Amino acid sequence: MKIYRSLDEFETLSNAVVTIGTFDGVHIGHQKILSKLKECASEHGGETVLLTFFPHPRLIINPNDDNLRLINDIEEKSHRLALSGIDHLIITPFTRDFSNQSPEEYISNVLVGKLGTKQIVIGYDHHFGKDRAGTIKDLKHFAEIYDYAVDQIPEQDIEDVAVSSTRIRESLIKGDIETANKYLGYPFELTGTVVRGDQIGREIGFPTANLNVHEAHKLIPAYGIYAVEAEIYPNVPFIQTGDYIDPAPERVAKGMAYIGTRPTVDGMNRKIEINLLDFKDDIYSKTLRVKFLKFIRHDQWFESLEAMREQIKEDEKNIRSYFDGQ
Repeated sequence: MKIYRSLDEFETLSNAVVTIGTFDGVHIGHQKILSKLKECASEHGGETVLLTFFPHPRLIINPNDDNLRLINDIEEKSHRLALSGIDHLIITPFTRDFSNQSPEEYISNVLVGKLGTKQIVIGYDHHFGKDRAGTIKDLKHFAEIYDYAVDQIPEQDIEDVAVSSTRIRESLIKGDIETANKYLGYPFELTGTVVRGDQIGREIGFPTANLNVHEAHKLIPAYGIYAVEAEIYPNVPFIQTGDYIDPAPERVAKGMAYIGTRPTVDGMNRKIEINLLDFKDDIYSKTLRVKFLKFIRHDQWFESLEAMREQIKEDEKNIRSYFDGQ
């Protein structure tokens, strides 16, 4: 897969088979659309192109809306799309100027003029152009004029995307990692940089890596303790223009993750802390991709640090037992 960070970087193709969308989660519902895209490209000897946007269009259209919560950050999404076998991924900046194009300008300038679209695979509910006025009717209306075909994704497949996205978000909010992972088709991830904390974990015998999550709008699961697997990377950008190279982690370690406000200690700010089992290396400033595998318990207040330490010992025992049983 090749990655482009703007439409300007993309060289027009002679036979592009295109789909457009946010594809947040790249979950089992999305996989049906991606399979259809690849099937169409194979039938017509074309190359698959997925056009997505960063930042998310909602942040530009409604800048005061703070309710957006993403299943994937842009790095995680790119990784998942690469695994899906797409030929070209265009991550174009979404701007006011871009959104103000009329539907025909969008079709003429972007789909045909820039991408070289010969076939577009899209859902019945897709909207585009100024005030989101463009619909699949417009795509079909201009198809003969601009010489491309429209392949409409079945309504049921679009509904499967919506259902999967809803179930994933609802499950993560409740801490139901197993259900979220079932609908994702892979373990939910948090990606971030290891930063220095206040060393309380080290004081009670459970040193932790404090995770600063890269994406400000990332959905964070329910407060509590989780069994996780952490991939450790150097702190370098995952996404660069050109051929996508899936980075190889320096290390992979099993561990337990804590998400919460540490009510026993201060109860003020949310923390995401990862205790890596049987691991002593210094990983400050490294990047962690943390895969959430099992929910252990909800966050709670303890009467003392000693009581908290004893509970964490029990958590570690349960998590080691979980990994031994895999």
